[in-house]
Amino acid sequence: PATSHQPPATNHQPPTVSVSLPTFLSIDQLATDAMLTLGEDAAHHMRVLRLEAGARVRLADGQGGRGAGTVVRVARRNATVQVDSCDFVEPLPPVHLVVPIADRERMLWLGEKATELGASSWRPVLFKRSRSVNPRGEGPVFQQRLRLRMASALEQSGGAWLPTPFPDSTVETSIAAAPEGVRVVLEQGGASIAELLSADRLAPVTIVLGPEGGLEPSELELFAAAGFRPASLGSSLLRFETAGVAALAVARAIRG
Repeated sequence: PATSHQPPATNHQPPTVSVSLPTFLSIDQLATDAMLTLGEDAAHHMRVLRLEAGARVRLADGQGGRGAGTVVRVARRNATVQVDSCDFVEPLPPVHLVVPIADRERMLWLGEKATELGASSWRPVLFKRSRSVNPRGEGPVFQQRLRLRMASALEQSGGAWLPTPFPDSTVETSIAAAPEGVRVVLEQGGASIAELLSADRLAPVTIVLGPEGGLEPSELELFAAAGFRPASLGSSLLRFETAGVAALAVARAIRG
């Protein structure tokens, strides 16, 4: 008798493809059904990705808002996106970073990684040994470059919060601005940073990174008088940007 040549029955389903949507940062807070105007950088990125009206994108505002939207229009200098849905992401426990004014490129690299690791704020300080560095990352033009680098890092990492950037400051200003809580300054020979950060898991944390060559004794005395304790990341002498990444990683591992 004739036989059927139908393919055998199978329970296998086609694989589900997970598509990662590009993320764009808005300077305006997200709200469902709102129309957002994104700037020239976003419009350029969309053209590079060949996104047109109707394309789906992810959105963030750097202030806890995260959502999804639909591209309405892509022009030369801006793009319009409608917010389809959004929610609010609670901030992580606060970890504030006090950084040295140092080599520009190394500061930009640290700013990028600090964003990915969820630093709550970024405060650059002109230490005594910062003055010998050239070219230094300081001033309004550099601060704008830093914000752009942080924004790009937030888009890439899928985070919800940008670090709050503060202007260049002195040691005294950084101490006065530090919140009450766990205060540490990275210094060889100090106590284990993991032990210090585990002491009070609910208190805000402020981590001070010294410049290349370390802090001057007079600067260490000022921090010590304000309750900052020396903290060590191990026996190796680390560059400031490496120390910053390592300290933030430890803080986030302990405190979330």
